[in-house]
Amino acid sequence: MTQFFSHDGFELAFIDRVPHHGQGDPVLLIHGFASSHIVNWVSPGWVKTLTEAGYRAIALDNRGHGLSTKSYDPADYTPEKMAGDAAALLDHLGIERAHVMGYSMGARVSAFMALATPEKVATLVLGGLGIGMIDGVGDWDPIAEALMAPDPAAIGHTRGKMFRAFADQTKSDREALAACISTSRELLSEAEVSRIMQPTLIAVGTKDDIAGSPEQLAALMPNAVAFDIEGRDHMLSVGDHTFKKRVLEFYAENPL
Repeated sequence: MTQFFSHDGFELAFIDRVPHHGQGDPVLLIHGFASSHIVNWVSPGWVKTLTEAGYRAIALDNRGHGLSTKSYDPADYTPEKMAGDAAALLDHLGIERAHVMGYSMGARVSAFMALATPEKVATLVLGGLGIGMIDGVGDWDPIAEALMAPDPAAIGHTRGKMFRAFADQTKSDREALAACISTSRELLSEAEVSRIMQPTLIAVGTKDDIAGSPEQLAALMPNAVAFDIEGRDHMLSVGDHTFKKRVLEFYAENPL
């Protein structure tokens, strides 16, 4: 059942699923751009995988996404503010520390959360984002234009066309997403990334042309390992069974 909590003027939707045998270590799941907790974590089977393995799966709809409040002000969508929402959800649930896992934009938000509230973040899984965390992930201005284009058939930009189709498929508020895209791509420096001390798994598809190298990012971090999701692109890596298997191994190696 979807629940809501208030933070920073937003009503934020979330789910909190406990394993059958009661309380397990909590895993906070932070979805990617133009997605939602359902599209990113429920539909691809992550919530089922985690709860069946004995973990408590918590997932929120980021501001501007899913069932959460929408804003059309780009200033509302910095990674710091979204990381603040995620930290506030743990406070709302009375959870002191959790495993934190993000995909794509959610991976960036997770890294900002690890720097801002390190005491709350036990481990990190960064999916769908490698050295792009530092170098950037290409030119996204055409994506904002594609989101607002009156006629999707007229979009010529390949990545723009892909994200417009995804936004339409997820029935997203495209104006809110266009605001989000301009400020949510804030980069971290090599020095900032090197201060993330938590055990970290960085998982990127071998056919992902957005994320950048997971190995290069892992090399800059004191306690990180890279994992290649074989044969998968940015959209298809999310639900890959080898990715799920590796995450469960990582959590077994790094219990709370």
